[in-house]
Amino acid sequence: MNTETNPLSVIQAYPVIPVYYNEDAQTCIEVLKASYAGGIRVFEFTNRGQNAPENFKALLSYRNEHLKDMKLGIGTIKTVAQAETYINLGADFIVSPIVKADLASVTAAHNVLWIPGCMTPTEINFAEELGAPLVKLFPGDTLGVGFLKAIKPLFPNLKFMPTGGVDVNKENIDSWLNAGVTALGFGSKLFLQPEQARDYNWLTERCQLLIRMVNRK
Repeated sequence: MNTETNPLSVIQAYPVIPVYYNEDAQTCIEVLKASYAGGIRVFEFTNRGQNAPENFKALLSYRNEHLKDMKLGIGTIKTVAQAETYINLGADFIVSPIVKADLASVTAAHNVLWIPGCMTPTEINFAEELGAPLVKLFPGDTLGVGFLKAIKPLFPNLKFMPTGGVDVNKENIDSWLNAGVTALGFGSKLFLQPEQARDYNWLTERCQLLIRMVNRK
């Protein structure tokens, strides 16, 4: 793990988190570069498809050489074996769509931040009991801002990050921020590429815009 700065502290300081996967390693690197140029310092790659470990390894290699202050984590981790694979590769944090005690144990044993996905108060409570400091509300667009407002007072010591369907417009972002989120995970809506785009400048500009909106500037 890149231990220069605690990943949770970086997430709090840079709360716009792209969530991305592509089969092609070079495309993944270009997206990581463009995101970094736009001010992103926390990036979640998705464990999807047989190329995911090799692509993540390529991203880590590029990060280690060129983007040393970027925190690079892996999402869609459902088993201990998957977690151990990516921890051994050097993942800075592990994100799960579910809450499992064995995932909490393996990440704690390696001192790696674990962010479990939750959809009910019972799951959130279980995640808190397992020691998770930050919970992913998933799917964010299904649960909605009203859900977070209702349950947040029950868990005053937990931090929340909606992911899944979070929209890239000011109204949606403001509503989540006003509800008290710590960070926002942006998936497919962040990566809708303009038809005429020949490079990734559009992604850099979109990340810059999102950061300004989250920082309310």
